[in-house]
This record gives sequence, structure tokens and C-alpha cells, in this order.
Amino acid sequence: MTNFESEFHTLKYIIAKSERILLFAHSRPDADTIGANLAMAEYLKSCGKHVDISCFDAFPDAMKVLFQGIFLHPNQIDMESYDAIIASDSVDRGFDKIRNSFRENQVIVLIDHHPDICLTGDVVIIDPEYSSSSELIYLFLTSVEARITQKIASMLLTGILFDTGGLQHSNVSPRVMEISSDLIKKGAPLEKITQAIFSKKNLAALKLWGRAFEKARLNKKNGMLVTAITRRDIEECQALPEDIYQVSSILSAVPDVRFALVLSERDENTIRASLRSADKSEVDVSLIAHNFGGGGHKLASGFEIPGKLVETNEGWRVE
Repeated sequence: MTNFESEFHTLKYIIAKSERILLFAHSRPDADTIGANLAMAEYLKSCGKHVDISCFDAFPDAMKVLFQGIFLHPNQIDMESYDAIIASDSVDRGFDKIRNSFRENQVIVLIDHHPDICLTGDVVIIDPEYSSSSELIYLFLTSVEARITQKIASMLLTGILFDTGGLQHSNVSPRVMEISSDLIKKGAPLEKITQAIFSKKNLAALKLWGRAFEKARLNKKNGMLVTAITRRDIEECQALPEDIYQVSSILSAVPDVRFALVLSERDENTIRASLRSADKSEVDVSLIAHNFGGGGHKLASGFEIPGKLVETNEGWRVE
């Protein structure tokens, strides 16, 4: 596991010398990229910096029960107006699309915990041995002796809980437990966060889940449990695209399932694939995602492909 003491020191210097800083969250933002970016934004604002957060997708409605955030689409901002750009948890899932849009004198900082990242920056804080990008942000803040407020603690704990499956995945180390404990001591509401990201679902989401579970089919040869969600399913259930997220996690926990694949239509010609693997299965789903140009980590990955879903007697095919 990398000790980023030198990189943290450099990042502190970059922040001190910058007036305008752009943060970047990954597409289809989840709780880790949200927690990491919102927490960093709070710290930067306390340092008197102008901060914007950019993302190809809007701030998810499901997360507004915890935080109010504004994500600006890259087309809405003047990217050349920032002194520094910090991409947290988005290096291979969105930021790669705009990496070449910046000038040479703009400082690029990469913070991530996903494997096999090839993108480069002026400061690189990337190691898959860490549980989450929120954990890395916590370590940076403590290294510079920043005051972690209740608000920041809540944001960071949200990211850590999400990417560790509520502290149940194999990426939970004694350090992660100590960090989580410290954040709770600082006022992060554990029960409220857990309910929001794991338990509290509206009726529309539950209807969509039921439809996805009904369609699920197990491939006994490779242990893959697959289901498909069409745009029509989402509309008929009056659900939101983010309601799909936990389907793959639930399916991967079914006995005899080695990994789960959820295919979902996101627009007229885009299919999103979400992959989840149980700890015990030893299936590295990031390898599957990388084959299709996607990314993620061993237990949770995804990719997008063009096309539409068509159901057949054998399952589904992409047209």
C-alpha cells in the first residue's frame, strides 16, 4: 500500500497557490465519488477557494436526502479558467473524456482507488489497496491537519460505507474501521447514511427491482446471474435510472452465484452493464469490464455499449 505523504504535501502546496479549482465526479455518480468530491469542496471553500464540481450527469435525486450538491456539465463551464483540476474517483469513468481539454499550465491531480488506470497527471494519488476515494480524501485532510466538520465527516463516511458494502467487503481493513469510527465521533450519522444508501427505497424502485428479479436467469456453466432492464420497464414502474444500482449487488449475494450482470437501457442507443462479484467467488469483474472499454474494481465494475436490448428464448441480445 502506497504512502502518499509526498503527494499530499504537493497537493497542499497546489491548493495554496490556486484560486479557482475544478473537481470532477464520475459519470452516473455513486456515493463514493459524491462523498469524496463534496468533502474536498467543503475543505477548499474553507481555504477561501472558488470551487466547482463537474460531471457528465446531474447530482442524483436519491442522494439529496443526505446532501445538496450541484454538478455542472463540462459544457457549462470554461475549463481553461481553473488553476487546478482534481479528479476524484473519476479518472477512468468520465475524466478521461476531457483530460486533453486542459492547458499545460493547469495542474492535474488524480485521486482514485480503481485498478489498471493508465491516465497521467501532475500529481497521482492512486492505489487499489485503498477501500475508496473517500478514504484517500480523509487521509489527505488529516495529513494537512484540516478541520473535519460534521458535514465533511458525513460526506466521507457515506463514500466509505458505500464502497465497502456497509463495512462488509474484503477491502475493509483495521484502518478503514478506525477512520469510520473517527468520522462517527465527529458527528456523521451512521444510521441515516446507511438507510439512505442501502435500505430506504421508494415504491417505484421496489417495483423495478421486482421486475428485474423476475427476469433474472442463471448460467450454471459460469455462475453468472444476468437480468435486463429496458427503458419501458423504468417508465412503467415510474422509477429512476439510479434505482437500478443495487440490483446487481443483491443478485450477486444469491447462493451459487459467482457474479451478477445487469444490463439496462439508458437512452435510445446506450446499454449500461453493471457487474458485481461476491467476495467468496474470486471473480474479478473489472477484467470483464475492461474488455468492453469500461472500468471499476474487482468486486464492482461497469461498461457501456451501443445498442438496444431484445429478449429471446435464450436470454437477451444487443441489437
